[in-house]
Amino acid sequence: MNWISDVVRPRIKTLFKREVPDNLWIKCPETGQMVFHKDVEANLWVIPSSGHHLRMKAAQRLRMMFDQGTWIDIALPEVPHDPLKFRDEKRYADRLREARAKTGLQDAFKIGYGRVEALPMTVAVQDFDFIAGSLGMAAGEAFIRGAETAIEKGTPYIVFAASGGARMQEGILSLMQMPRTTIAVRRLRAARLPYIVVLTNPTTGGVTASYAMLGDVHIAEPGALIGFAGPRVIEQTVRETLPEGFQRAEYLKAHGMVDMVVPRAELKATIARLCRLLTKAPAAEAAEPAPPPVEEAPQSPLAEAAE
Repeated sequence: MNWISDVVRPRIKTLFKREVPDNLWIKCPETGQMVFHKDVEANLWVIPSSGHHLRMKAAQRLRMMFDQGTWIDIALPEVPHDPLKFRDEKRYADRLREARAKTGLQDAFKIGYGRVEALPMTVAVQDFDFIAGSLGMAAGEAFIRGAETAIEKGTPYIVFAASGGARMQEGILSLMQMPRTTIAVRRLRAARLPYIVVLTNPTTGGVTASYAMLGDVHIAEPGALIGFAGPRVIEQTVRETLPEGFQRAEYLKAHGMVDMVVPRAELKATIARLCRLLTKAPAAEAAEPAPPPVEEAPQSPLAEAAE
């Protein structure tokens, strides 16, 4: 046994070893550049050098939008879990359990009510980390509850869409949410309340085919992937080579599918300005009194499922 190499050197290495957090650096998906995690977080999860917009969690979106980063959580309806007893590689009930543990959410939507530049608003956010933000019964009920809250309080309804489409584990029950959310949008129109959709990366499938493209104004984040089917599926169907980036936000704006492409740092001011124009609210006052900002409220007991 070599005492110096086997005992002394390992102890010296342990003495001077520095613990480095796993998330200290973030790699830019576009350039491959390594960026300090705190710099990206301070820049609203946008890579400073390339401008690439990373995905945000639902709570981060709400904190970015509401004044002082505070809002009131809207309790969401309870729905049957795994009604079809679906199983593929694993049980759907297990997938739900894992997604809830990972995100801290009950399903793909989180909805808040508060002030955005002093104007009361109802904001709904899809979290892509929850089973790819897919649209199932719980997400459909949440969207409808958000629309009902906006109608009840007389506020604009802002939706941040991020989804891979309908949730296949719920079959036809998932597809039924497409017409149900469309009816909720019609109710907003009847109440003459603004409905603004922010299309984030990615927004695809049945979500694009329903409420995501029914807004009064469609805003997209830079570089967001927006479409119904994937590029390869479309190419195989039409048997043509598609233009480069034809499903990206900038291409869609140039061809009339999106009203504007707005960087994340300008979203709050842009949405507030649009809502004031659409509601004819003076710049100095809100359309309706709202509760004083509070810290994120604990989730209240889930209400009964809406009919």
